Amino acid sequence: MITEHSAPDTDCLRSQWLADYQPQLRISEIGKLAAIGDGIAWIEGLPSAAMDQILRFENGSEALVFHLGSKRIGAILLGQEGGLAAGAAAQLTGRRLDIGVGDGFLSRVVDPLGNPLDGGPQPQFNRRRPLEVSSPPITARDFVRRPLLSGNRMVDTMIPIGKGQRQLIIGDAGTGKSSLAMDTIVAQKGRDVLCVYVLISQKRSAVVATIETLRQAGVLDISCVVVAEATTTPGLKFLAPFAGCALAEEWMWGGRDVLVVYDDLTTHARAYRELSLLLRRPPGREAYPGDVFYLHARLLERSTCLASRYGSGSMTALPIVETEQGEIAAYIPTNLISITDGQIYLDPALYARGFLPAIDITRSVSRIGGKAQLAAMKAEAGRMKLDFLQFLELEVFTRFGSRLETAVDAKIRRGRLLRELLKQERLAPLSPEQQLAWLVAYNDGEFDALAGAAVQARLARLLHKAAVGGPGLAAGRDAWREAVAGWVQEAANEPPA
Repeated sequence: MITEHSAPDTDCLRSQWLADYQPQLRISEIGKLAAIGDGIAWIEGLPSAAMDQILRFENGSEALVFHLGSKRIGAILLGQEGGLAAGAAAQLTGRRLDIGVGDGFLSRVVDPLGNPLDGGPQPQFNRRRPLEVSSPPITARDFVRRPLLSGNRMVDTMIPIGKGQRQLIIGDAGTGKSSLAMDTIVAQKGRDVLCVYVLISQKRSAVVATIETLRQAGVLDISCVVVAEATTTPGLKFLAPFAGCALAEEWMWGGRDVLVVYDDLTTHARAYRELSLLLRRPPGREAYPGDVFYLHARLLERSTCLASRYGSGSMTALPIVETEQGEIAAYIPTNLISITDGQIYLDPALYARGFLPAIDITRSVSRIGGKAQLAAMKAEAGRMKLDFLQFLELEVFTRFGSRLETAVDAKIRRGRLLRELLKQERLAPLSPEQQLAWLVAYNDGEFDALAGAAVQARLARLLHKAAVGGPGLAAGRDAWREAVAGWVQEAANEPPA
């Protein structure tokens, strides 16, 4: 509050400061822009520069120090104002790259620097987080104990995912990897899970389609989309997943559950390779730099489940990687398989035959998700994966036209029925109650007398009734068995649609 005595007091303080002031020599490093091109700036001078520091040019453009040479330093341009050319002065800012975080980014589309891309105002935030930080220490982590439901019949029963898990989605181009990740985000509606979708080097049409799908599904308000388009600089493509991870970390350390999709890390590795070659780093296998494994390891290790004393928040990661001709032993896929806690493999042959989602259960695994699976669902799923794998092996013998034993023939018929039940349309996630309903019905033989389209029709009616109401997940199996039997009987008596 300003009073009549404020001015004299201020004048007294100013006079005292001037009386005590001692002139000192202040040294400031000023570098010179030697060359610029392909999103890379080469600067001479600045001997105190360190990795990941931000420097600013005289016209206001900023760059991230990314390479330290004996005579020059290489930097990634973060934004280029007009008139930047060789000879421009450059100074270190003393800052490291960070991004605004918080709930103001929900329902927003931003670039890796946090700038809006949806035509809206700058997202509101109260604090900033660095893009690169150490992963949580082992003492701050907890075991994966809670399920993250994908809404997919095959995933939730045979390849379950837990909150805090890193589950790789892998397959050739056009096999439905992004669709599966999108379905998992849609399944989080009403489950108190926030989502971050990172699009790396995607076409604008794909970006628009993704945003529109999230909006129509009603999950954009719980999501943030980080976009580095195909036409942007390799530096921003490189920073995109780290920006998405920083946004998710803020919510995780705040005690909330977050799902992050990196779509995809194959293009991210290529952007890093491009940067490294432009910066004249020595290439390694397939021209990738030698630290590409560490690049993705330090990113994915930040996804975890925190201990209760740290808020019990979690960050679940669904990184996507693209293979060529089904070669999962390639360099980048192999690296990511070794880093993650399992993988969901999508087979182009299954996709071509119309089996959607085209998940190859023989190559898919969840190493820790089974510990987080709902108890009732785990009991019903039981040996389902093993039985399905045995069916796939036995089915081969039917191609020879040989006569099979009665028990073997029964296993084959049950396996074919299960394969039909596992088919699922896009953007149609199932609730846990619906999952439990079809599992009980299958195990009790309620579909055994049906075939083909009749199976899907009966299943659709059963799922509709389970969505309306049921005994609840805590109810015993007898209650569920009675409810399912009643629903199946009602569905059988209904006229066909």
